[in-house]
Amino acid sequence: MKYVLVIPDGCADEIQSSLGGKTPLQAAHVPGMDHVAQLGTVGLTDNVPESMPSGSDVGTMSLFGYDPKVYHTGRAPLEAAAQGIELGPDDWAIRCNFVTVQNERMQSFTAGQISNEAGQALIALLQQHYKNEPCWQFYQGVSYRNLLLYRPTDKPAPFSKETFTTPPHDITEQLIESHLPTGPGSEELKRLMFESRTLFADCEANQKRIARDELPATQIWLWGEGRTPSLTPFQSRFGVRSAVITAVDLLRGIGRLLGWDVIEVAGATGYLDTDYAAKGRAAIDALKNGMDFVVVHVEATDEASHEGHADAKVTALEAIDREIVRPVHDYLKSQGEYRLLVCPDHPTFLRTKTHSHGFVPFAMCGTGINHNGATTYDEIAAKTTGDTMPAGYELMPRFLKK
Repeated sequence: MKYVLVIPDGCADEIQSSLGGKTPLQAAHVPGMDHVAQLGTVGLTDNVPESMPSGSDVGTMSLFGYDPKVYHTGRAPLEAAAQGIELGPDDWAIRCNFVTVQNERMQSFTAGQISNEAGQALIALLQQHYKNEPCWQFYQGVSYRNLLLYRPTDKPAPFSKETFTTPPHDITEQLIESHLPTGPGSEELKRLMFESRTLFADCEANQKRIARDELPATQIWLWGEGRTPSLTPFQSRFGVRSAVITAVDLLRGIGRLLGWDVIEVAGATGYLDTDYAAKGRAAIDALKNGMDFVVVHVEATDEASHEGHADAKVTALEAIDREIVRPVHDYLKSQGEYRLLVCPDHPTFLRTKTHSHGFVPFAMCGTGINHNGATTYDEIAAKTTGDTMPAGYELMPRFLKK
């Protein structure tokens, strides 16, 4: 049996007047996803407990079959794992975004999709500035996504599970004051965030961006703090050899912690311009090369929502369908027994430009999966079937059950 999960990140949404009273999934031309619905089961699953912040760290952990209320310790430790950074038992990892804050409002949570080159210069600047505070260690990621590690030297870390900062992508165009760090250790995080403003104000990397009429990175934003979780290996639980295809460090990190192969794809950007077809080909190659279960994650739909672009979200959904779902499904059908699942991790509403709680639609088909009446894959069709899973982490065992 071969299994594939396709995750159109944050694709679940509300009805949009700009799309003729349809959701993006309804408005998009997605015959491949609709075919999955017509062959199999469509329903609703809730991947993010109401008591936890909505995001891909919680949503995908649930989608992979792990109760986030038991296993989740924070987003940043998962991204540290993606970079091969080992955390000691007392170490903390913290997401370190480059952002643009103007007039105390979050103008851009990506600092205008800052380049890796500019990001490297800013990380070097930060590391040099804090060289006399060895507990702080900065690591460059991709574009605006970076990490800060706190490794205790002469005293324990000041943080706890009550330490919290609102993710920057959830507060676009909002005043930042009420979203700054709170809880144990928050004063230290705020100190670094505000000191970075002075460091970045006249730095060469930002001056070059301004000269090109690009947004500068005005400061760092620290969030997603936590320690490394202890996850039971996926193969031990489900007996399948697995791989993940993604451009996002968070998913790479979860994959590595679960014991999955992480497949790097040239042209996978984690943005709207990602090479969808290359991801589809990589999934098929992984199956040909002996993988039992392949996860294909696409960030583009989530990015479109964060930017409030309904048309871009529809375009991304159509590309996922055309370049990933359809060719992968065709290959699976040619090889014998298989199962295919399409499901986002959480809703991301165009209206709010933020992640949200609530049910998302899933569609799965293949060997042993019966049709339950839906003919399209979308939020409205999923509500009509009556197949509802309030605990999202129960979907994966159901999908892999033989």
